[in-house]
Amino acid sequence: MRTMKLGSSSLEVPVIAVGCMRINSLDKAGAEYFVQTALEEGANFFDHADIYGGGECEEIFADAIHMNDDIREKIILQSKCGIRNGMFDFSKEHILDSVDRILARLKTDYLDTLLLHRPDALVEPEEVAEAFDLLESSGKVRHFGVSNQNPMQIELLKKYVKQPLIANQLQLSITNTTMISSGINVNMNNEAAVNRDGSILDYCRLHDITIQPWSPFQYGFFEGVFLGSDKFPELNQTIDGIAKKYSVSNTTMAIAWLLRHPAQMQPVIGTMNLERLKDCCKAADIRITREEWYEVYRAAGNVLP
Repeated sequence: MRTMKLGSSSLEVPVIAVGCMRINSLDKAGAEYFVQTALEEGANFFDHADIYGGGECEEIFADAIHMNDDIREKIILQSKCGIRNGMFDFSKEHILDSVDRILARLKTDYLDTLLLHRPDALVEPEEVAEAFDLLESSGKVRHFGVSNQNPMQIELLKKYVKQPLIANQLQLSITNTTMISSGINVNMNNEAAVNRDGSILDYCRLHDITIQPWSPFQYGFFEGVFLGSDKFPELNQTIDGIAKKYSVSNTTMAIAWLLRHPAQMQPVIGTMNLERLKDCCKAADIRITREEWYEVYRAAGNVLP
């Protein structure tokens, strides 16, 4: 598996992150086989969140990988906190308590990366800074980041938080490209020109923050998968055609499209299907051309100005 630096850190990670949100859909043997397959593919970066399965997903993962000190040093663990009981909570107390519970469920002493999960309208960045300092000094968390945050929200945190914020999870797929399209349609009087996220794509590139695209196969907000969907006939025909040129699946091509962007993103794949997992990992070795990238972009319904 090809690797990359995660943000401004020295952490070397695979270009594909394995999302564990649905691991509770597998039985014990299936979960073990899934984790082992990921490791065999070189995909040793596992993304969690305390709300996935109400914490059950982290417990299942720890059991499936047979967590011990030797295994722990061979994998990279990321989790997220901040969503609870119909609200968002970035209070110091909640962050610290969440991390302790995450570590207990994962059967580990530390996280490689902790992300704040969705913005909290009532965030007090001074409290976040205190929590991060305690987590870092105690060795419980080595790196920090955010999820679904815009540039000014990150800047507000950075005013108080001394640790680099090295990752930002954002929804991005071939059919959800607002952060890309607004940059292409600058100064245009059309829907695609609307800047909904404060130029977060350019901001993250400028500040060495790795974008981790989530739901890379979804259209809308969990409305469905675009691959094979009759709602996107031209897109599927185009993806299938380019995939055939490279002798790979359409799954591989959808991830290769994201990896082709020079922002050096790290897609978070959420499939529990072993063959699709392997197909996603194959994308690490594919580099499509500029012409092919734009061909897919246009086939998704995007019009160049």
